[in-house]
Amino acid sequence: MIIPMQTFGWAEIGWITLIGFSLVFLLLVLLIGVLTIFGKVATFKKKEKPATVAKSSAKPQEDPHMVAEAKVAAIAIALSLYRGAMHDQESEVITIQAIKRAYSPWNSKIHSLTQLPERK
Repeated sequence: MIIPMQTFGWAEIGWITLIGFSLVFLLLVLLIGVLTIFGKVATFKKKEKPATVAKSSAKPQEDPHMVAEAKVAAIAIALSLYRGAMHDQESEVITIQAIKRAYSPWNSKIHSLTQLPERK
């Protein structure tokens, strides 16, 4: 049983093409709009009310257990210098030495090829 092929005229082909292109562009614009909305929702920050700071003319109290920044920096530099001195001083010369290897026939082509039989 042979199914007859339906023939389209130029008018039908034009309408199908126009509908297809319109649908693609409409979905593209819709996708851009959805992604824009998701981007704005993801980056939305709630406006925070500024905290009221009590006005005081007194100097802020320092914690006696806190160390001044300059002391921390001095300790860090001292530790860095101490740890740097622990390493050996190496010469910056790269040497390449040839390594002698014993013959290993595991990948030799001679052993993998089939030998031809001798003709008599």
